[in-house]
Amino acid sequence: MNSVVLPPAIAVTGFTVAFFHAAIPTHWLPFVLVGRARNWSRTKVLAVTIAAGLGHVLLTSLLGLVIAWLGFQLDERFERIFPWISGGVLFVLGGYYFWRQWRGGGICHHSPPGGQHKPTEHCGHEDEHEHSHWDHELQESSLVKTDKGDWAAISGLFVMLTLSPCEGFLPVYLSGVRFGWQGFFILSAILAVAALAAMTLLTWLTLVGLERFRIKNFERYEAGLLGGLFTMLGVLVLMLEH
Repeated sequence: MNSVVLPPAIAVTGFTVAFFHAAIPTHWLPFVLVGRARNWSRTKVLAVTIAAGLGHVLLTSLLGLVIAWLGFQLDERFERIFPWISGGVLFVLGGYYFWRQWRGGGICHHSPPGGQHKPTEHCGHEDEHEHSHWDHELQESSLVKTDKGDWAAISGLFVMLTLSPCEGFLPVYLSGVRFGWQGFFILSAILAVAALAAMTLLTWLTLVGLERFRIKNFERYEAGLLGGLFTMLGVLVLMLEH
């Protein structure tokens, strides 16, 4: 296991994955909608968003810790071929996301808690109108009902996001195994900065009135973007080995 500095290309790719994954409306739009329904101030909405984002980042980092530790064990036992193993895994993941994009599946996100329907997944192409499915589902959710206290709403938002880790970032941890614990901590810091920046920025932009930017157009192609980024990471891992 090497202890050299994490290459900038891996750092930039990790930042891109984390930022654009957190830019998906399921990571920030519910906070705006619930805040408006409950007449929260902008400061309170942003504070709740950041708090839930920290939980989201923490759980993702804990899962990344498991991936890193397993990777360290494999790297020690199969040092010569481990880059080929990790590169191959990244290629397979890239191919999977490309296939998912081609099938029109996109990325699946869960419904908010407390609605009338059981949690379901919404994938890729939803509808073509301006509003996300969250606008409709949150109307019947316990998160916005006035007979529920603010702490119930805050807890629901926190649990909703925390228990939905950034699965798109987990393979990035695999690309950093060769750089030891230093690589893991740097990638975790990148995840935190990128995810919180995206969530805070988009929440704030929506709160101040910029509601018509077409983030759903990005959401529709998230799987294809992840496929390309994972493929690039796989190539980079193999190039660094040589």
